[in-house]
Amino acid sequence: MNIVCVEPLGISGEQFESLKQQFAQQGHRFDYYMDRNETETALVERMHDAEVVIISNIKLNACVLAQCPHLRMLSVAFTGLDHINLGYCQEHGIVVKNAAGYSTTAVSELAVGLMIDVLRKVTELDGTLRQGGTRGAFLGRELKGKTVGVVGTGAIGTATARLLQAFGCRVVAYNRSEHDDIKAMGIPYLPLDTLLAESDIVTLHVPMTPETKHLIGARELTLMKPSAILINTARGNVMDIAAVAEALNAGRLAGAGVDVFEQEPPLPTDHPLLKARNCVAVPHVGYASREAFDIRADIVMNNVREFLNNQAQS
Repeated sequence: MNIVCVEPLGISGEQFESLKQQFAQQGHRFDYYMDRNETETALVERMHDAEVVIISNIKLNACVLAQCPHLRMLSVAFTGLDHINLGYCQEHGIVVKNAAGYSTTAVSELAVGLMIDVLRKVTELDGTLRQGGTRGAFLGRELKGKTVGVVGTGAIGTATARLLQAFGCRVVAYNRSEHDDIKAMGIPYLPLDTLLAESDIVTLHVPMTPETKHLIGARELTLMKPSAILINTARGNVMDIAAVAEALNAGRLAGAGVDVFEQEPPLPTDHPLLKARNCVAVPHVGYASREAFDIRADIVMNNVREFLNNQAQS
């Protein structure tokens, strides 16, 4: 089969060449690209003759997919699939496999890191020091002892909860269905409104679905303490970004740490969160650690190998 990896995925040229030889020994062609190009023209050019495509979070719409008549499998180097037109894939028999679990540790650690950054104003104080400033009268806040509401208790939410317990936090949770491993950790499930009202920090770990769009909106923000912090390392649109920015600027929310937005960075310079008070924003890096990328490469390539083996046996 003709296999194409349309972007680098954090894999070195040497690793790619090794993979190319491995696939060639099995009778497959393997092409790869060492740059990331998200334009439809480039994607079509790279994918047109492919039967198997490896891609991460580059958007694949029906227009692009329709110009890839040989496509039989997508190995997605990403956990979420909301950037893929799954309806088209299902209609045309294209198998889609994600890389579930590769970034669990990376994202959960960033979520906690953002909490500490906002509480201790690490990023802000770095700028103050570089401009000749001092601590002045600044006093930060500690993570220990805080009540943290974990919204979404899948793998990442659960990993985040474990880290928070190690920091000495009281953890409460909300999820559509209750999980035994969370209960075994002594973490109670609460209705979302109750969790929002009780929490000093709310951290979001739900997938992007029609049901979770703007799960945290203007009404929900009014339920939170004015001293509370909101963390989002899930998907941008699970919170109403404009409402969050407004709450921050009005002092109805003490701070926010955000890794995800309604669009992939770069963001427009007038983006509301870039202008908001007490908001630490990073350009969607939660999944991006060396360790996570190594795990991701293994998962993605194993998904391709499994597909090829199944095709050979059918």
